[in-house]
Amino acid sequence: MDQCWYHGNITRSRAEDLLSKVGKDGSFLVRASESIASAYALCVLFRNCVYTYRILPDKENKLIVQASEGVPVKYFENLEELIDFYKQENMGLVWHLKYPVQREEEEAADEPEEDADLVPVPPSLPPRNIPVALPSSDAKEVPPLPETSRVADVNKLFLPETLLQRLQCQDTSSVSDEHLKLIQDYLRVHITSDFEMVQTGSTNLPQLKKLLTHLCKGLFSEASRTLPSLESIQKVFEQQLHPGIHQRSQMLGEASPVNIVLKLNQLISLLSSIEEKVKTLLIEGPDSTHRRSLIPPVTFEVKADSLGIFSKIHLKVDVEMGKLIIKRAKDGPEDKFYTHKKILQLIKSQKVPNKLVIVLETEKEKTQRKEYVFSDSKKREGFCQLLQQMKNKHSEQPEPDMITIFIGTWNMGAAPPPKKITSWFLSKGQGKTRDDTADYIPHDIYVIGTQEDPQGEKEWLETLRQSLQEITSISFKVIAIHTLWNIRIVVLAKPEHENRISHICTDNVKTGIANTLGNKGAVGVSFMFNGTSFGFVNSHLTSGSEKKHRRNQNYTNILRFLTLGDKKLSPFNITHRFTHLFWLGDLNYRVEQPPAEAENIIQKIRQQQYPELLAFDQLLIERKDQKVFLQFEEEEITFAPTYRFERGTREKYAYTKQKATGMKYNLPSWCDRVLWKSYPMVHVVCQSYGCTTDIMTSDHSPVFATFEVGVTSQFVSKNDLKYTDSQGEIEFLHCYATLKTKSQTKFYIEFHSSCLETFVKSQEGENEDGNEGELVVKFVDALPKLTPIISDPEYLLDQHILISIKSSDSDESYGEGCIALRIEATESLVPIHTVLTHHGEKTGVFQGEIKLQTSQGKQREKLYDFVKIERDEIAGQKPKNISNLEANKDWDQTNSSTPTDISNPNYMGMVAFSQQPSAISQLKQIPSPDQPSSLWSYEQQPKENTSVMGQRESSSTSPSLSPLSPKPSLQPTVNRSISSRSQEHLPPELGKNTAEPLLQEEGQQKPEMFENPLYGSMSSMGKAASKKEQDYPKALRKEQPPLHDQSFHLTKPQESESSKTSSKQPSPPFLVPTQRFRSYTCSGQTEEKNAGEKTQGKPKVTTSLENSVPLKKLVKPSRSEVSSSMQGQLNKPPLPSKSRAVLDMQNSKGRDYRDSSELPHSGKHRTEEGPVGRTTTP
Repeated sequence: MDQCWYHGNITRSRAEDLLSKVGKDGSFLVRASESIASAYALCVLFRNCVYTYRILPDKENKLIVQASEGVPVKYFENLEELIDFYKQENMGLVWHLKYPVQREEEEAADEPEEDADLVPVPPSLPPRNIPVALPSSDAKEVPPLPETSRVADVNKLFLPETLLQRLQCQDTSSVSDEHLKLIQDYLRVHITSDFEMVQTGSTNLPQLKKLLTHLCKGLFSEASRTLPSLESIQKVFEQQLHPGIHQRSQMLGEASPVNIVLKLNQLISLLSSIEEKVKTLLIEGPDSTHRRSLIPPVTFEVKADSLGIFSKIHLKVDVEMGKLIIKRAKDGPEDKFYTHKKILQLIKSQKVPNKLVIVLETEKEKTQRKEYVFSDSKKREGFCQLLQQMKNKHSEQPEPDMITIFIGTWNMGAAPPPKKITSWFLSKGQGKTRDDTADYIPHDIYVIGTQEDPQGEKEWLETLRQSLQEITSISFKVIAIHTLWNIRIVVLAKPEHENRISHICTDNVKTGIANTLGNKGAVGVSFMFNGTSFGFVNSHLTSGSEKKHRRNQNYTNILRFLTLGDKKLSPFNITHRFTHLFWLGDLNYRVEQPPAEAENIIQKIRQQQYPELLAFDQLLIERKDQKVFLQFEEEEITFAPTYRFERGTREKYAYTKQKATGMKYNLPSWCDRVLWKSYPMVHVVCQSYGCTTDIMTSDHSPVFATFEVGVTSQFVSKNDLKYTDSQGEIEFLHCYATLKTKSQTKFYIEFHSSCLETFVKSQEGENEDGNEGELVVKFVDALPKLTPIISDPEYLLDQHILISIKSSDSDESYGEGCIALRIEATESLVPIHTVLTHHGEKTGVFQGEIKLQTSQGKQREKLYDFVKIERDEIAGQKPKNISNLEANKDWDQTNSSTPTDISNPNYMGMVAFSQQPSAISQLKQIPSPDQPSSLWSYEQQPKENTSVMGQRESSSTSPSLSPLSPKPSLQPTVNRSISSRSQEHLPPELGKNTAEPLLQEEGQQKPEMFENPLYGSMSSMGKAASKKEQDYPKALRKEQPPLHDQSFHLTKPQESESSKTSSKQPSPPFLVPTQRFRSYTCSGQTEEKNAGEKTQGKPKVTTSLENSVPLKKLVKPSRSEVSSSMQGQLNKPPLPSKSRAVLDMQNSKGRDYRDSSELPHSGKHRTEEGPVGRTTTP
């Protein structure tokens, strides 16, 4: 019987959609259960509601239908028999089965790889029995070894005789009599015992092992005696001594073959390394090897501001000595120095990307602020990283609370790598790159993903370790390596972290033809770093510009079936199992343009007009539509497309290929990407994202991304013991879930967390009808109080609670979410709101209130609190914090409302999507009724903003570094400006609707550029904009995304202003990367002061929800406000077109809760500053 009603592994939500399309009572289908591997789920439609019945196999593999409504128990041999029985009426189901829902047609199988001639076939396995090659002279006298198929027929007596004859033919004059007798005894007597073991299917050969142990007894003892001597001489010439990693090798017990092989491998490794170490020492001197492994002192030339007069100063950072030295002359004497303990904080300027304030402790425990201006923003970032490294190196804390991670992905194109690939690990090339001064700072963990990798694991590991040894002088430890055909992931870590890493897990998923071939798919690695969980996925998705839907399905399959992390978190897929999840690889999403646009695309690449091309990037479009990578983040792309280059050069894209079926086009695209997703309110900042320009063996360029991430230690309380005994408690009140489902069943909640002894299950909630296609489940008095295993705030405030909304009838999850316990106002009710997802789809929202009770004490300051951001006066007034909530019923990104306090403004992505908006994208405003919502768009900055943006500096590579050698562009810089925004509706329990003001010009005006003190005057360029360029922003106007869908703690909503925009543009079907903001704390300026100074005497504009009026335009800065020294520099070419986010690249971008204003406050909310022209009512 054709099981046309069986749909395999489709998701629950997809099954509901298929049944709803049929719309007839009695429509049904069967799918695989999501809660039990061997079970099924029978889905039946009745009165536009879907009822799900679980089908379980018993011990005899007979099938039973179970449901909470008490379906009569009956046993069936197979699914066909079960379906036929329930087609009869009144058999216990809500309605008899009548209309089977047909399976969806499967997408055509993948075509052969575009470069199939270059892709190696899957590695062939070696034969199970390898015949022994004998010399030709022996072959005449000795009978050949019987084939495997005939071994079973060999007589036991014939086997010893044959082997003894072979031994007699050997020259045994050099073999000792004792050893010769042992070999003869084995061949004559004991081999028959091993023969019998093999015949029974065993792979163990005990008699052979006994023989080898006797033969190697002297070798083992000699190796054991020699090994310590070699280790001692190695230590003398060692380049870097790591604590605890040069202990003597343990003396292994017996001389077993395994132990002997280990000893010999150690001897071989030591002998090969000692020669290189001695050679290096003799060439470079006895001190150089140790010095090379350390971070040398680095000097920065800066300008110091003293009473408005800038003077040249040199700052010397000595990481190893733990000192910051201030000198007037580079080679002159030291004027002053400060130890690492005296350096209290670094405060980055928000407005000026190369300005830094250093807070120092003076002799009488007073603090002093010193302000310096660096030559560029990358120098400032390098300086901050060196000082963070200094603080970390000399920290009194036994465990780190911040580490850096390197992520690299490269499609090798089935070609071996060049001899030198160090630029990849140094983040050198195009895009957001690291400064040279940071080259000496090694990352803590390196994760390298490759696709179409032709090398063996051992060979590739050796290449990686040698490259890292060359630039860091550290021998990195291999944490994990996993390969699926030619897709590979390698994880390396500093030796001192080896004991901090545990629970290592690897897995893979095949998504090739029929999901059975491993030419496409993913490999993954997960582990714990002390108390923080990490997951890494390297994937190679379906190729072809037209195959984006197939790529989306690849992503979903990997998400569902890749098994990593804690097995106890079975209701959650990998997007919720890890504190930090990084997804890298050749995702193969293309720039969706017709082939005729190829030369136009290349011209835009030459001019670095990346924003225009990113508007057609398939991955950005699919993410904006919430089809893939929901809640993931990606750094701003400021580098050229990494595919498809002509091999051997980065100057030419090979976008055509003649095939038997005709001309194949591969337009330049950003196929190789790195994305990430972290728990709410954890520290993560992307420090670099780009590609190399000097590795040219493949048609792809390697891509790099580096991250600064917060980690937690294995907790040991440092607070007073008399407080740590008090019991903590986590309480959820007035909670309800709004689910996107047509199912009619009861629901309960499962709470999972590492801070709980075991998962906790709630009672069933009460169902209420919501909007069309929605169900509201209220848990008024049904939620249990959670008791954490440790109540110390140092531990508890770093924890998270995972929730899963499950159905009572099938125990399947209908949505999962994550709630951070970082609550400043403990022991008081704090509103919460988290978006629920399931298998990568948004399925609802969960909201209510949380009350956290901890023992007394407080959290210590973390290393990542050392660097903060200062809000500059002229940056304008930033909106007050609001919670980044998604709409209660925002399935179609419609206008909605939200409360007005945010607990974590930096839990945002780089790109403004509803599932992962950038740091300011969580702020939502109420648009006027006739105004469409919109996103940040790539358009030229209005006059009011250019005075600020004109001083921003791009951190991407200069045009000279473009792979296509772009010529200077004559177009003005294109920046992102703010379009209208929407505000989501908050449920009645959480407060009234509020609004946020927004700067928007009342009419479309011609952009004008101001002098940039970093690049010279640009004032003439504003007039050169063509009509096409002026109209371009209109075509790119986007719709404002919903708020971030992760969980946040809300404070009481506050009323603020709303604004209207005069220009209304339809939302185009694509998205471009958007700017990321954050909230800042280190500023004492008030809102009134900013309004007075920045509007030059204009009255402050205030509006209310009832009477909203447009904001008044800001006064354009006068020419005198721009440095007069720039007036004569009119001949410099303009910058290539960059987004505003590129110009803001130097500012901290990742999620970061270091500023206290980012947390909810029990008292009065602090006023924050923000983009020019944004004001709020107090």
